[in-house]
Amino acid sequence: MTDRYESPFSTRYASGEMQYLFSADKKFKTWRKLWVALAKAEQEQGLAITDEQIAELEAHVDDINYDVAIQREKEVRHDVMSHVYAYGVQCPKAKGIIHLGATSCYVGDNTDVIIMRDALQAVRRKLINVIALLAKFADQYKDMPALAYTHLQPAQLTTVGKRATLWLNEFVMDLEEVEHRLTTLKLLGSKGTTGTQASFVELFGGDSAKIKKVEQSIAEAMGFEKDQVVPVSGQTYSRKMDTNVLNTLSGIAQSASKFSNDMRILQNFKEMEEPFESHQIGSSAMPYKRNPMRSERITSLARYVMIDALNPAFTAGTQWFERTLDDSANKRVSVAEGFLAIDSILNILINVCDGLVVYPKVVRQRVMKELPFMATENIMMNAVKKGGDRQQLHEKLRQHSLAAAKVVKEEGGENDLIDRICADESFMTSHEELDKILDPKNFVGRSPEQVDEYLAEVVQPILTKNQQILGESAELSV
Repeated sequence: MTDRYESPFSTRYASGEMQYLFSADKKFKTWRKLWVALAKAEQEQGLAITDEQIAELEAHVDDINYDVAIQREKEVRHDVMSHVYAYGVQCPKAKGIIHLGATSCYVGDNTDVIIMRDALQAVRRKLINVIALLAKFADQYKDMPALAYTHLQPAQLTTVGKRATLWLNEFVMDLEEVEHRLTTLKLLGSKGTTGTQASFVELFGGDSAKIKKVEQSIAEAMGFEKDQVVPVSGQTYSRKMDTNVLNTLSGIAQSASKFSNDMRILQNFKEMEEPFESHQIGSSAMPYKRNPMRSERITSLARYVMIDALNPAFTAGTQWFERTLDDSANKRVSVAEGFLAIDSILNILINVCDGLVVYPKVVRQRVMKELPFMATENIMMNAVKKGGDRQQLHEKLRQHSLAAAKVVKEEGGENDLIDRICADESFMTSHEELDKILDPKNFVGRSPEQVDEYLAEVVQPILTKNQQILGESAELSV
């Protein structure tokens, strides 16, 4: 019971922090903290609970007697009551007040929310570091012209840095979602078996004010605001909370998949590469291979998380009346593995974004193969200014473009459109003049300015606000 949660994602790529958050040890220690918080809150509102009993409970929060709990669960087949019993063995004076007025979901559901909060905070830290690394990259390459694509076909130019802001913007959107979830997560509180708080009505003689204060005290003791408790519930919190959290993780996975797929295509183009160590082997059969295995791994894990988000959706939709137990086994797997997979993705993203490689000569070569076609309107206008006939020039450009395209596609030759235009007296131009027109920087629009504006107005405030957590990197070599 002390072992960490084992999943396909935790054994190699997920951080030790995230593995621990979904471990049995984290869960059961949180149960005990919740029992201490409940006892203190009940004492504050006048129940006969002594300081000595609370001190005894506090002394045994971390030294859980798992052997006793395991043996007891074999007998009673109930995890919560097994741990109530084991805690009582260690705390004989407090035995009678442990779990007083509560139902199993008091520890189970509240612990789940606490773990999701802590896990979202870990996700937030790593997401901000991904944003910081991509921001640095975008700034470095904001002026480098590159082919942009629509339908995966060459379109107008962009810059390498401007493209990076597209990745960045999606991760910023994800950060906003994570922060929204952190501010809107709510504890179940102490609602009782069907959410009516009937047991607490009995304990406090129907004093609603005291019952409400118990919940507020528990929330504050567990690091939440006193009003961060669900206002109404059945026995459990609404499983839509799990759905919302997993949808947030799915959003990160979508952004990561977009980034990794773009990187895989760019590596195929030989314009960019993910990090590749000097002794890294790309293929057992093909020594020359430099496979984008990190990006492929991101794509694969992201696909899992996007599908995993369906699990809590179905669970929320089948949570009959005040509760059913079919939510339990599913959520323990789907929520844990969703977080472990996202943690793995973020670790790999940090590794990749910290070592992105750009090949400027290849980027320019690919630009210059397509730029003559894109520049035809500029070339035509230059000739019109010298007295040329716009309609005749347009037709000549169409014919020259088709001929040049045929050389490239059917004969495997180089794009000779510029040579054809210079040889055509109708255009009254030279290679020297067209070289100025064909400067790629003339075709990137406001890309460099857009990068500057985006980084200054959107990203820098995030980085400034979170300066203390910048520089954290993935714990593992990926």
